[in-house]
Amino acid sequence: MDPGPGTSEGIFFTAGRTATRGTGPPRGELVIAGCRSGGLLSSMVLKRYRELARKAGEKHEIRYMGNIDFQFSDGETCVRLPEDVSGADVFLFQALYDPLSGRSVDQNYMAFLIAAKTFRSWGAGHVTAVLPYLAYSRQDKPTWSTREPSTARLMADLCSTSGADRLVTWHPHTDQTRGFYGNITVDKLDPLGIFAGEFRRFRQRDDVIAVAPDAGASKMVTYFGRELGLKCAIASKYRPEPEKAAVSEIIGDFRGKKTAIVLDDMISSGDTVHQLITKLAAEKKVGEVYLAVSHNLCSQSALGKLIELHESFNLKEVVVTDTIPQSHDFRALKFLSVRSVSDTFSRVINRIHYNQSVNDLFYAT
Repeated sequence: MDPGPGTSEGIFFTAGRTATRGTGPPRGELVIAGCRSGGLLSSMVLKRYRELARKAGEKHEIRYMGNIDFQFSDGETCVRLPEDVSGADVFLFQALYDPLSGRSVDQNYMAFLIAAKTFRSWGAGHVTAVLPYLAYSRQDKPTWSTREPSTARLMADLCSTSGADRLVTWHPHTDQTRGFYGNITVDKLDPLGIFAGEFRRFRQRDDVIAVAPDAGASKMVTYFGRELGLKCAIASKYRPEPEKAAVSEIIGDFRGKKTAIVLDDMISSGDTVHQLITKLAAEKKVGEVYLAVSHNLCSQSALGKLIELHESFNLKEVVVTDTIPQSHDFRALKFLSVRSVSDTFSRVINRIHYNQSVNDLFYAT
């Protein structure tokens, strides 16, 4: 979902109740499933789903299937389902990038594709792919002057071929994602509600500014600034080579600004945030910097850069989500906190399962 003025805060769990539009019977028996790398988040979503149902006085029958994939001795991936799934409405979770497991993105993607195919082969009525971090979405077009494919489109084609008929993801790298998936419905969830709630204490403060690290983050930062009544700025960034970033300037009015809130979709190598925050401290004389990102890839390079920024360049706090399982090294950082997306995913699953509008979670009707 593109960032909008509303948030999921205060939305009730409305399964089976009369709604303004899109209401219908459940789409079959509800099954929440997780491949091995998707097990952590899928189990948290299951727990949260049941909590929300109890609070709303609703009764739900939910089946859970976890760790459904394994590997043979030669490295081939296999998926086996423990029970019949004929006619079921399946929500299949996978963490495509999982620093805790040692499995590669490609291994996790293959496990997801085989799992989706397995559910379809054995009669599932619907298979919704729940891929919080959509790997390969950065490869949406060839790098300038190089001979590369649009790998993001290839992965979308494979997802469709596997039998998934819907995709739920969190803050993908590009707005082109929907176009790649053709007839598959894509729900792009955004972190605006979480980030706005996290930094609500800075609302309407004249000495605070929201900063986008690049043009891609400017839309979210603009909505964030509008939500909290803050001025905004944007950095001009380019990549001299893959996995390297250079920030040439920061455009915005920093007069009287003592605090900056930086929002981005991802921390990979940490180059972008390192260059941006050092410039904020050295050139803009910002005394406090707060950083919030949707996807932290937990690289050792980024770990060292964040520690340096905290110790020497006024980085006070880092907020990340659990779309990627966070490594022990990052969880040990006292200035880093992890916010769960399980509540939002629970509500989205509830809406899809009962044929209700997902938009209503984010936009006023």
